[in-house]
Amino acid sequence: MNEMTKPQAASAEPAPRAAAGLLDRIFGLTERGTSVGREVMAGATTFAAMAYIIAVNPAIMSNAGMDRADLVSATALAAIFASMMMGLWANLPLAVAPAMGSNVIFTYVIVKQMGMPWQGALAMVAFTGVLFLILSLSKLREKVAKDVPEALKIGIQAAVGTLIVFIALRGAGFVVQNPSTYIAMGSLRSPPVLLTLFGLLLTPVLVARRVPAALMLSIAVLTLIGFFVPGGNGKMVTSVPSAIMSWPRWPSSTFMALDFGYLFSHFVVALPLLFYFLCAEFFSTLGTLIGVTGAANLRKPDGSIPNATAAFATDATASIVGPLLGTSVVTAYIESITGVQAGGRTGLTSLTVAGLFFLALFFWPIFVIIPPQATAPALVLVGVLMMQGLARIDMTDLGNAVPIVLTLLVTVLTNNLINGMALGTLSYIALEVTVGRRSQIPAMVWGLGAVFIAYAIVIAQIF
Repeated sequence: MNEMTKPQAASAEPAPRAAAGLLDRIFGLTERGTSVGREVMAGATTFAAMAYIIAVNPAIMSNAGMDRADLVSATALAAIFASMMMGLWANLPLAVAPAMGSNVIFTYVIVKQMGMPWQGALAMVAFTGVLFLILSLSKLREKVAKDVPEALKIGIQAAVGTLIVFIALRGAGFVVQNPSTYIAMGSLRSPPVLLTLFGLLLTPVLVARRVPAALMLSIAVLTLIGFFVPGGNGKMVTSVPSAIMSWPRWPSSTFMALDFGYLFSHFVVALPLLFYFLCAEFFSTLGTLIGVTGAANLRKPDGSIPNATAAFATDATASIVGPLLGTSVVTAYIESITGVQAGGRTGLTSLTVAGLFFLALFFWPIFVIIPPQATAPALVLVGVLMMQGLARIDMTDLGNAVPIVLTLLVTVLTNNLINGMALGTLSYIALEVTVGRRSQIPAMVWGLGAVFIAYAIVIAQIF
């Protein structure tokens, strides 16, 4: 009897090892010097660093008239799909989710300022995703990476960062309208303003001290304090949630709600924004890939990125699927570096992130009650990080300085990214021509200048 039971016990023991062996064969864990446990821990670390997007993305995009609870589901579902695809196809430790910056442009520029319905704006994002997919699978990818001048790329990114900061502070009531000075700081006698001020001091301290999940932690702390801070209409800043956990919602109001008819009937007006989204997706993905694969020592001997085509195509596909679910551009997150620092080297890290986003779906009642005073400080930090590229630019060269400053300031002062991009691009062309560097202007920049001139003519006729 004992002889018969021994083989059964022996056959049961290797099951975990068999599963680990299967994962090893799929992801090449041994080849990259990692293990299942290390990859899972890395995925948890990455998720903690980027989980703020589940709170922030719905808070921003709901201002476009979209249902906030459905946006929580759309955000998580887009992250689940994209991170799984990145892990299984590209086998890179890259987490993917709806992008910061693009969601602000979607809401405050395209919908609220230009008057495009959010359904048409979703169609624009999906159309850009198709263009990005074509670009990702072709040799044009390398050409675009070289042709767009660094000054314009960094200027646009910094302008978006500044716009995020301004919109976040305005949404929290920290910046208000003033008839004499146009804008002013909110009253320090206002409890919500004081809560935002506390968050502006707390959040950078947490980030500077490298506290794990610093942004999500600051959002959680400020949300909890908001239960005891009086807001307007006799209510507290943070409302009491209907439940702590609930079955996940399907984003029925945003799923497949795209309006391509509106997009194509206003195509000339939409063209500069299509260029912005395409460039934002492309260069964000490129920069994240370079940073994360470098930190993980995954580059090939010639310096190239492994599975680069699969990674770019994943981002592009995610930016098609994202709008179908009801969210804006989806992209790889630079926060993935935190997972790499924790030992992540393969797509199993991304798969872990996808699993944690799935679990987050069950907590949607909490995410919908997070107030703007809790998300504003995190958004300010995101905006600051988007401006760090300015340090790489030689500002003593007017050919760099003027386009960047015009792009940044005009964007914020007119509350319009397209105005900033237009003046930045046209000033770049004018300065390069006048200093005798006309031959160095790429054809793409000439084309972009023509698009902005056509855009200005059309807008002048409309307004």
